[in-house]
Parts: sequence; C-alpha cells; structure tokens
Amino acid sequence: MPNFLPIAYFQGQFVPFTHANISIATHALHYGTGAFGGLRGITNPQNPGQILLFRLDRHCQRLSQSANFLQFHLPASKIQSIIIDFVKKNQPEQSFYIRPFVYTSDLGIAPRLHKMEKDFFVYGLELGDYLPGEVSCRISSWQRQEDRSFPLRGKISGAYITSALAKTEAVESGFDEAILFNSQGKVCEATGMNIFMVREGKLITPGFDQDILEGITRDSILTIAKDLGMVTVERPIDKSELLIADEVFLSGTAAKITPVKRIENYQLNTQRPITTQLRDKLVAITENRDPNYHDWISAIDLG
Repeated sequence: MPNFLPIAYFQGQFVPFTHANISIATHALHYGTGAFGGLRGITNPQNPGQILLFRLDRHCQRLSQSANFLQFHLPASKIQSIIIDFVKKNQPEQSFYIRPFVYTSDLGIAPRLHKMEKDFFVYGLELGDYLPGEVSCRISSWQRQEDRSFPLRGKISGAYITSALAKTEAVESGFDEAILFNSQGKVCEATGMNIFMVREGKLITPGFDQDILEGITRDSILTIAKDLGMVTVERPIDKSELLIADEVFLSGTAAKITPVKRIENYQLNTQRPITTQLRDKLVAITENRDPNYHDWISAIDLG
C-alpha cells in the first residue's frame, strides 16, 4: 500500500485523503473520461523547510489543455494555486508525487461529454524511484493509439489501458518495461515514458508526428541537451536502429532518466556518457542547484 499524503483536494475543498471518495456510478470510472497530470516534489537539499516542484507551470498548462478535450474549462492558474496550497497543507517530509485529476463526475451512463458534470481533485503519495537504476525492455505486441482516433496531446486516462496491457505483458515475460510502436511500425514510447537513443553522438527521439505524448521531461531533456551543445534530432526511429544504438534511455516525471540495458535479447552498451551527463544535469536542476534553470523550479516554503 502506498504511503498517501494525509490531505487531498476534493469537490472544491481540502479533506482527509480517506474521505475523498467517489461513487461507483461515476462516469469517468466506466468510460475513462478523465485526464491526469503528475509531478514530483522534493525537499530542498539546501533548505529542509522548502519543497521544490519541477516545471509546475508546464504541468498545470498541460492538464488544463487535457481538460479541454473533456469540455471542461479549468484554468492552469487555478490548478497551480490549488497544488501550492495542497503542498503547504500536507507538509511532506519525503520525496513525493502529486496526482491532479480532472474527470466527468456525473453519474450518468451515456458515453458522452456534453451536459455532464466535471470535477477536479488532487492527491499525493510518497515516491522514490519508479524504475530500477537500469531496465530491460521488450517490444510490446500492443500498439500505441493514433491521434486521429484518440486525443494524444492530452493525458486522457482511458488511453492507459494500452500502457497497462503492455506493462503487464513485459513484466510477466521477464522484462522491466515495454516499448510500443505506432501504427506505422516506428518506435513510439514506453508505457508511461518517452524514449531517446544516442547514435554517433546525436540525441534522437521520436517527434510529435509519431503519436507520442508531449512529455514535459522530454522537452526539458531536449532543451538541456541543446544548451550543452549536443545535436538533437526529432524523427521516426526504426526497430533495427534502436537495437544497435550507442545508448537508449526512457524519460518521464516518475522515471526521470532511466537507462535501458537490454532490448529483447540485445544487450546495449554499459558506457553511457551522454545519458549520464543529461541525468546528472537534470538532478542538479530539480534540486535547484543550477542558476540557469531557476525558472523551472517552484520553491514552496512550508513555514
């Protein structure tokens, strides 16, 4: 059982987490008509009385945009204000994860979005490493959805049945994680993470035209890499070149930067200079130790 933070935001107010319950008839539970965000919080290593949140504004903006797909107007500024209050009320002492969620709270049974009540809640839990230090991956038999049939620019909860199927398939066949391909047979992403590879010194990742999620950690890595003078390329990736890449890693809010050690039965290099450089830089930024990226960090005083 995860260690949940004691206070949640639910139905417009802060309540004990154990009191934040929905009806079994809730529309979103049946039809996946919800959208979520996720961001990490850590205690400032230089100031234990302060919590650091990474790119809070971008996370709130993306959730607000996701809510639009559900015909729910929820300003990013409102989400941000509630999350800051949420952190202050919980006074977390360990690294933690925040899960804001927008959903159709109506109790109707019709699969629709119009004339349906919508709502928004926030809860959190203590969270260390989401994945082991390095992972093995299998190529999933499940395929990533297409944007023409699913709004992939949002983190819509219903989309994650594919991720769940792929993750379980991978773990039950002896791997840590799965890599999904898109409908064109190109490398897309992992079950909840974007994917990068390094070939001949270039950092390469699938572009938005490959039906990927617009990952905030992904965007951060591309920005950091360019600032470090690395060549970055966004383009389709074939299966065969992934297997012979110099380095492969996954990225995401929960996973951060996680190196891939094996794909199917292909062992990858254990020397990962670019992955290591990017990971070390990202850690420094999230701990607010890099003055060039202070605007990516929201520091919340708990006093």
